Amino acid sequence: MFVAWMEPSSTALGKTKELIKHGRERIEQTIKASGSRLCLYAERVAFLMDRSRSPDKSTQPSTPTDNINLGPSANPNAKPTDFDFLKVIGKGSFGKVLLAKRKCDGTFYAVKVLHKKTILKKKEQNHIMAERNVLLKNVKHPFLVGLHYSFQTSEKLYFVLDYVNGGELFFHLQRERCFREPRARFYAAEVASAIGYLHSLNIIYRDLKPENILLDCQGHIVLTDFGLCKEGMEQEETTSTFCGTPEYLAPEVLKKQPYDRTVDWWCLGAVLYEMLFGLPPFYSRDVSQMYDNILHKPLQIQGTKTVAACDILQGLLHKDQKRRLGAKTDFAGPADLRHFDPEFTQEAISASITHTPDLAASSSSASDAFLGFSYAPAEEDI
Repeated sequence: MFVAWMEPSSTALGKTKELIKHGRERIEQTIKASGSRLCLYAERVAFLMDRSRSPDKSTQPSTPTDNINLGPSANPNAKPTDFDFLKVIGKGSFGKVLLAKRKCDGTFYAVKVLHKKTILKKKEQNHIMAERNVLLKNVKHPFLVGLHYSFQTSEKLYFVLDYVNGGELFFHLQRERCFREPRARFYAAEVASAIGYLHSLNIIYRDLKPENILLDCQGHIVLTDFGLCKEGMEQEETTSTFCGTPEYLAPEVLKKQPYDRTVDWWCLGAVLYEMLFGLPPFYSRDVSQMYDNILHKPLQIQGTKTVAACDILQGLLHKDQKRRLGAKTDFAGPADLRHFDPEFTQEAISASITHTPDLAASSSSASDAFLGFSYAPAEEDI
């Protein structure tokens, strides 16, 4: 039985959430005015691109009319007139996401339409290509949005994606203020599954937040927006590009230190905290104060929680990335037997393990009973 906790005033919390929206706009204006290299998403995406890192000149067309290599996802026969575009369901720095109905079969899709000229002007081709690369790998996981195919015109790129009609998690948090523990735990578990899958592909997500978590028609989460993903990140490898959304930045990112996959687990902790309490864990209207809180302020868990909820929040939001929950792998390798009972693993393997005492059944009848197994001569028995 879960212990109930105190919920904040709905009026006060609603006002605070509105302040968060306005605060993000002020943060962007302040940083731009100061000449900082941090570029925040105007509406959905925030990033700082280290221009010196891994330029991919092969994907940098000189004019908007040049074709961009869309790789295996490209469908050269597709065109915008294949769809009836019905509604705008999202906006970003480079374009919009539209609800579209394919004319030939009536299937609904979310079509992400990006302006080449805007992408080239901001020199963000690498982010678009990174998003495409990650989308191509997402088809095997139920909690990651799937890319069906992509195409382009002289002016625009089109990504034909799964239509996920449950809305953003951020929308539901705004409406309901916070979630009870079973619901928050359910969403967090599915997000962890999606993040873990990306990590298994050596991809760091780097921008986990409620705006990037969608809900499908059955109530499951679907992670979207992969423009900030970093590919090729092995288990112990680090990177140092400063990117993310202010409320969810890990301490090591703020310190501009090399960081690894554990930044995603910090973000999961921040999102879980927000689901339980209605606000990110170190939130302040003053961005400088918020950054200071992230770096130095101890985590405060309000009200009464279950021990499990407290433990996972403390583990995910540990300021030391080396001690953070998720920093250690579950297995040292294929020969790691720590999860088996020592009573079994310490038992000697008998040299006659395949030999059994004589039984009533004959060898021929025993063989007939197990048709379909390949046969090894007795002298090859262990």
